[in-house]
Amino acid sequence: MTYRLLAAAAALCCLSVSAAHAKDIKIAHVYDKTGALEAYAKQTQAGLIMGIDYATNGTMQVNGNKIVVIEKDTQGKPDVAKSQLAAAYGDDKAALAVGPTSSGVALAMLPVAEEYKKILLVEPAVADAITGDKWNRYIFRTGRNSSQDAISNAVAMDKQGVNIAMLAQDYAFGRDGVKAFKEALKQSKIVHEEYLPPSTTDFTAGIQHLVDALKDKPGRKVIEVVWAGGTPPYNALAAAELQKRYGIEISTGGNILPAMASYKNFPGMEGATYYYFAIPKNPANNWLVTEHYKRYKSPPDFFTAGGMAAGIAVVEALKKTNGDTNTEKLISTMEGMSFETPKGKMTFRKEDHQAMQSMYHFKIKVDPAFPWGVPELVREIKPEEMNVPIKNKR
Repeated sequence: MTYRLLAAAAALCCLSVSAAHAKDIKIAHVYDKTGALEAYAKQTQAGLIMGIDYATNGTMQVNGNKIVVIEKDTQGKPDVAKSQLAAAYGDDKAALAVGPTSSGVALAMLPVAEEYKKILLVEPAVADAITGDKWNRYIFRTGRNSSQDAISNAVAMDKQGVNIAMLAQDYAFGRDGVKAFKEALKQSKIVHEEYLPPSTTDFTAGIQHLVDALKDKPGRKVIEVVWAGGTPPYNALAAAELQKRYGIEISTGGNILPAMASYKNFPGMEGATYYYFAIPKNPANNWLVTEHYKRYKSPPDFFTAGGMAAGIAVVEALKKTNGDTNTEKLISTMEGMSFETPKGKMTFRKEDHQAMQSMYHFKIKVDPAFPWGVPELVREIKPEEMNVPIKNKR
């Protein structure tokens, strides 16, 4: 056999050995594809795929192994979510899972990850309990938690002589959000807490309770809103003309762009947000904004950035293990791991696997060029500035 033939045979042999070792890495996205939070979920899915694309330089592979994303719909129902996650781990042999959208759904999924001894990377569910008292060692989260939301929003509102009434949804997201906000305040005073069903569409009675609690208080009077999905209360609050009639201001965190259309009613409103596409200046966000306009003819939204962060985190962990999906190896790799996202650097805290990340103090500007209230950056609140409590009793 000639030298050339021998070389060709050897190369073919190497290729076949390499092909034999290559395998699909299955990632399950178990999320609220249908249900009340469908709009958020759709963004997360788009962002997750874009994050994997970005982190693999368009190959969708790590160490020669193809990443395959399997979609599972929780329908926004805790029982459905548990069975879908179990099916993903058990039947589909998913190496790990990402999701879900709802905090209540996420809390139901946590024990399933522990039972199957496989990682659940929570994105974007927010409740503190997920990385707090309901946490287990298989849970990581790229999404912000209620404490990060609360501490950053407290930066805007925590001043001497400020009276605050809370308006929140009556489930894990809302109650954990209010609890964390109260814990973050040092100077302002909470005078009332109003919890309404997530499906509320008529806010008349709730707003009246808030007004009654605030109207006769001296100093600055603020309604702080903690709301996700459903029918947001902002149009109702604007129609009530609270600033004009009682001197009552509105404050809230960031939201998806369609929801922020109602923010145009509150020029100068302050709060803190997880993400707005025009705020972070870094290579990952530049790529996301440019690529999202190319693919979808629109800017990336609140949860698109979170989905991308989750995709990047998965790929970076797999790169460090050379494609090894062994759960224990992934856990030891991801604990303390830093990675670059559209928000800049995130780091999984070793103690509870919560991603430490920046938040953004904003003030709303009304710009006729945009159909939503534009959150202009007041300042970036860096992870080291936020004393985010560890609540997992580890």
